Amino acid sequence: MNRLWVRLSLMISGVLFFMFFLQFLSISLDGPRADEDLSSPMNAPPEEIQGRLIEFMLLSLVVGTTGGVVIARVVSNPISNLSQAAQHIGKGELDIRVPEKESREIVELAQAFNKMAEDLQRSQIARRNLVADVSHELRTPLTVLEGNLRAVLDHVYTLDETETANLYEQTRHLIRLVNDLREISMAEAGQMTLERTPTDLDSLITDTLQALEPLSAEKQIQMEYEPAHPLEGSVDGIRIRQVLFNLIGNAIRHTPQDGRIVIQAKRDAAGIHIRVRDSGNGLTQEELASVFDRFYRADKSRSRETGGTGLGLSIAKAIVEAHGGTIRAESDGRGKGSTFEVDLPYG
Repeated sequence: MNRLWVRLSLMISGVLFFMFFLQFLSISLDGPRADEDLSSPMNAPPEEIQGRLIEFMLLSLVVGTTGGVVIARVVSNPISNLSQAAQHIGKGELDIRVPEKESREIVELAQAFNKMAEDLQRSQIARRNLVADVSHELRTPLTVLEGNLRAVLDHVYTLDETETANLYEQTRHLIRLVNDLREISMAEAGQMTLERTPTDLDSLITDTLQALEPLSAEKQIQMEYEPAHPLEGSVDGIRIRQVLFNLIGNAIRHTPQDGRIVIQAKRDAAGIHIRVRDSGNGLTQEELASVFDRFYRADKSRSRETGGTGLGLSIAKAIVEAHGGTIRAESDGRGKGSTFEVDLPYG
């Protein structure tokens, strides 16, 4: 009795039976009128009418019950499919999907369920990849630390200034990696705090370029800035500076010697727009789809020391989106440079 299709069957068959019963009961209780043909079946003797009525009641009961079961099964079958699929999802089988058919309401429910399953599957894959990536990233500096310290304990070499500096660099990498992961996790949890203040983004970009000038000068990369005035917005200056450091630093790393980087900024009715364009390695369409993923490196041969933690663009994306803005990457392919565009609302 707790099954939906059973309850629907009983209700539908009961309603049908009751309707037929009332209809023929009213007919059977009407006596023959003077102008009616007494040979009509409805003007037959009461005993015959009662017999026919009982036969019809049994027939209507059979038809009503059969129709009720069929209708109930049709109505409840999509819900049963959803219930079974939900049980599979609960067991961790996230590739389960339900058919999107039947009525509009059932289709909308099935679409919502399938989207939920896809989101869960995507989150599970991202979580597994994150654990694997973090383990992989932590393993190298920890292995270096362990190996060097073991060598010192075994008196293979003494802990001189050079070795101490090497160990110190590994600990800095670990701290930077942990801090970057914390930034991303806070952003994804909606807990990234922003201290919005009226900020001159022109000065912010200029200061960032000055700070990164030694890196560009080392590779003889020409950096050009095309400002637009005024360029003021209500943003978290510290975090937007971090976005600029990540984008311009990323451009410097991926631009060959004697290359060129152009930073453009403008303001319009929609907000503030910042573009970083380089003449570097460029990105394929597949790489563009993954460039903001955690630990992603377009240049697989680049080491952690020269390529960072692989979280810079992910953090930039998280900060921009926390401001209510958008960030995107464009490229015409390998060897044709890349362009990163940031759009920020006024706040």
